[in-house]
Amino acid sequence: MKLKITFILLLIATSLDASIKDGKMLYDIHCKTCHSIDMTGGEGGDFNMISYTKTKKELFRYTLDPASEYKNFGYVASAMPNLPLRVEEIENLVDYIDSLQPFKKWMTKSYKKKEKISLKK
Repeated sequence: MKLKITFILLLIATSLDASIKDGKMLYDIHCKTCHSIDMTGGEGGDFNMISYTKTKKELFRYTLDPASEYKNFGYVASAMPNLPLRVEEIENLVDYIDSLQPFKKWMTKSYKKKEKISLKK
């Protein structure tokens, strides 16, 4: 039983690592021109900061259809084009972006306090 669980966990870890590597490749092809990952600037937001503030679900929806999601990101307009990616490729790209920042804003105490306050209104 322990061997089966270990094997399954190993498969999951290997799969996630592969999707992150595939996502990095997609970043290099489709995103690097506008989005940095090391705070060096660009037309679009830095993926390190985006990864810190956004969930994977939000990233997926925005990447899938930026024209209908830009307001949810607090933008007044979207300069981001629709990317010619399949759903699986968007998932891989989002896994890569999410992997850039292991500590997320929603994990902080101050963020949780703000959420509690806003829920009371």
